[in-house]
Amino acid sequence: MRPNLTKDRLAQNKVVLGCIMQQYRSAEIPRLFAAAGFDFLFIDTEHGGFDLETVQDLIRTSNQSGITPLVRVGELLYSLVARALDVGAQGIIFPRVEDPRVLEQAIGWTKFPPRGTRGFGISAPLLDYEQQSFPSIIEHQNANTLVVVQFESQRSMDRCDELLSVKGIDVALVGPSDLSISLGIPGEFEHSKLLDAVSKFIEVCHRHKVAPGIQVRTPALAKAWVGRGMRFVGCGSEQTMLLEKAKDTVAELRGVKN
Repeated sequence: MRPNLTKDRLAQNKVVLGCIMQQYRSAEIPRLFAAAGFDFLFIDTEHGGFDLETVQDLIRTSNQSGITPLVRVGELLYSLVARALDVGAQGIIFPRVEDPRVLEQAIGWTKFPPRGTRGFGISAPLLDYEQQSFPSIIEHQNANTLVVVQFESQRSMDRCDELLSVKGIDVALVGPSDLSISLGIPGEFEHSKLLDAVSKFIEVCHRHKVAPGIQVRTPALAKAWVGRGMRFVGCGSEQTMLLEKAKDTVAELRGVKN
């Protein structure tokens, strides 16, 4: 059974890097991101248009390539969480979390009893057709499923100490776009109001021994947040990377003189 390499690196206090997928339904992209050196793939079913079969294909090539597939579910529903895990996701990203009681229940869906309430639906492909006992599967899955909780509003920041007290959180992930809107400074990612809020948030993460993380749009922002203490950092998306590289290439070629 496969270990969760991203979870292992976080346990070693390392910085892990990833990229989000939202638009392009190509199972080749996880292989490309793995070859580039990303640690994890952020598969977005909240804002992206992927169905479960596409998610399954993206997860399969991720697992085969050694990049950790994480799925952001559209909302906190057991069926969305369980099906993503049963097709091979190595972690779940929970969006828009503001209520500790709801969060506690949702985290329980990611773990088999006695640690949680996940139903047993493990299929042979998920195990690479290995013969494993129920106890060994349960122990491995519980230990290797990464739980990522998003903080995206003023309310979630105000309650971060209470939310981070819930057991089972591996990563607390700031969503700066929605947070900037909630703070009344939409899109101002270097505004002092946002910087102060997130800096205090990182301190709370440290107290609860939860890895702080953030999903940003540019390498410059990513590097800045690594310097401020973020250890789980997502940067850009598949469509923005392709567009930016294409624009750079065209601009360079247009500058060639005949």
